[in-house]
Amino acid sequence: MTEAAPSFLPPTTQEVVFLLLGAVAVGSALLVVTTRQLVHAALWLVVCFGALAGVYLVLTAEFVAWVQVLIYVGAVVVLLLFGIMLTRAPIGRSADLDSGNRVVAAVVALATAAILVTVVVDGFRTAYTPLKPGEGAAGELGASVFRTWVLPFEALSVLLLAALIGAIVLSRTDIRGAPPPVGESGGSAPAEGPGGP
Repeated sequence: MTEAAPSFLPPTTQEVVFLLLGAVAVGSALLVVTTRQLVHAALWLVVCFGALAGVYLVLTAEFVAWVQVLIYVGAVVVLLLFGIMLTRAPIGRSADLDSGNRVVAAVVALATAAILVTVVVDGFRTAYTPLKPGEGAAGELGASVFRTWVLPFEALSVLLLAALIGAIVLSRTDIRGAPPPVGESGGSAPAEGPGGP
């Protein structure tokens, strides 16, 4: 008589690490949209992107993980921080960051998450890929990015460059012909008397 297979298998180390990194990503993403300090939001975004890179590493997609670190953590977040500094946005706690539409935003976020989860589960219900490193995934991904998606990829890079240039232009007061500081032009500083001070 054969023994029945156990109905519950204990989670593997890979699954536990995957769940922990997913929890970190979701928690830091919530902190990005709920914090009232702009710089803290950008730093929590770094944590979220780092956790996603760890998820890709667990799934043996090393190339995607390093692209996540180099492009998103190393470029996009740095661009956001430069934009914050160059536009002289408020760095400390600011009440202006709360629009008062939390209920609507939560409903939209939950609806979007439900749609994404439904589409992913329905699309990959029968798909199975063994997690074996070194299967040539980097080559397939590179071919997909630089053949099929090369135009959106370049459009995004131009958009990020335009955003950085726009932040620099907005932060420069001398470009718009701002009045010079007191003491640098004739007549702005009070004239001294003949005897001096």
